[in-house]
Amino acid sequence: MIRALWTAATGMVAKQTEIDVVAHNLANVNTTGFKKARAEFQDLMSLGFRAAGAPADNTGVVPTSGQVGLGTRVAAIQRLFSQGDFQYTGNPLDLAIEGDGFFQVRLPDGTTAYTRDGTFKLDAEGRLVTSDGLLLEPNVTIPPGASKITISANGIVSAVLPGESAPTELGRIELARFANPAGLEAIGRNLFVPTPASGEPVTGQPGAEGMGTLAQGFLESSNVQVVEEMVRMIAAQRAYEAVSKVVSTADEMMAQANNMRR
Repeated sequence: MIRALWTAATGMVAKQTEIDVVAHNLANVNTTGFKKARAEFQDLMSLGFRAAGAPADNTGVVPTSGQVGLGTRVAAIQRLFSQGDFQYTGNPLDLAIEGDGFFQVRLPDGTTAYTRDGTFKLDAEGRLVTSDGLLLEPNVTIPPGASKITISANGIVSAVLPGESAPTELGRIELARFANPAGLEAIGRNLFVPTPASGEPVTGQPGAEGMGTLAQGFLESSNVQVVEEMVRMIAAQRAYEAVSKVVSTADEMMAQANNMRR
């Protein structure tokens, strides 16, 4: 009965973690470029009092084992990088990636972070930056007075400069991709940094070398599906309730054993 208490407790902790993951997904249902997460579980080691295949008394072998599991644990919380829906904004500095790849931005310490959030703006010097003021890498500068800013599907940035009638190329936007994007570490603010599990970034022009293409005037919405998350939440809640009843049942059985009279 003591074993049942601890086994059930692992299930309650695991389901609480799943609810935490669902809550985070739902909280970011309207976050641009957000990628949902999924909790994955494994059963814990089992205690066995009889091994399958062990010799039996009748010179045969034991056909089945006698094992009792000890519960479950969270094995991983995986980030799912499926494509989110596109939302038209009409803003020439809003960009969405159709396919694989990440925008590269420079952190204050000089290192590079990666994001799917394409809500870019101009700073005081005309450089493309994120909402937090992080510079896009490689940097693109829009001169003052430029009009008709155009960003092509393969990342070429051009605009019509003052006193000119034809567009001028101002720079190129490059993307980065990873062998295992699920291995990236989320650091908040829609940013990811590489880890040994993700592999080193491979950079290139949009539309080449497996990179996705750019869509100007669009933003990629979160890939969270509210109905799917609600179903997961209900399933996790019911499982939590069921496991909690095991705790109550084990407690009642212990109370009955303690109250036995000869």
